[in-house]
Amino acid sequence: MADAGETSFYSNAVDYWRDVPPTVDGMLGGYGSISSIDINGSKGFLRKFLGEGEGKTGTACALDCGAGIGRITKRLLLPLFRTVDLVDVTQEFLDKAKTYLGEEGQRVGRYLCSGLQDLVPESGRYDVIWIQWVIGHLTDDHLVDFLRRCQTALRPNGLVVIKDNVALEGVVPDEVDSSVCRDLSIVHALVGRAGLQILHEEQQTDFPKEIYQVHTLALR
Repeated sequence: MADAGETSFYSNAVDYWRDVPPTVDGMLGGYGSISSIDINGSKGFLRKFLGEGEGKTGTACALDCGAGIGRITKRLLLPLFRTVDLVDVTQEFLDKAKTYLGEEGQRVGRYLCSGLQDLVPESGRYDVIWIQWVIGHLTDDHLVDFLRRCQTALRPNGLVVIKDNVALEGVVPDEVDSSVCRDLSIVHALVGRAGLQILHEEQQTDFPKEIYQVHTLALR
């Protein structure tokens, strides 16, 4: 049974995103200008794993978690994967994605309106589950449980990728959008609790100095 604090943690986030404009700038909290730097960093990261051959990750299907209007789907995942599914808690964003993605959106498999704490991704469907700028909206226990469910949703040699803000120390709450920012050691510990190994990790470079460091972790 969820306690009142946990319930409001999730409902306040839903309320926050309901009022955010369905634009790239809205998705990035006014930092729309960093989108290309972000996507290029992610592409370089993913390409280390994708391809043919021993231990390589396939390119049949990816899941974009906390997809918003599909910024990452459009510029990172659809160019690399045959099919992409989107999940977001805000139906208006998913509706917008259908026009934002243009013709390539025909290769979207599913639009799933759900919080990740409630999402049970289909078993064995995904080569890559991409989780960016959304783990702060999950409690520790829900994040661990979701990562466990992600493992069963992976195809052979599949990857879970987390890309997110990292606090310098401890857990920093954000009252505005009802989220938290965890330090790297806490993220590592939660990943370990979920039974996942970190295959590779790097820091995103060339972001504005005033925002949190952003790290990308490939998990299996």
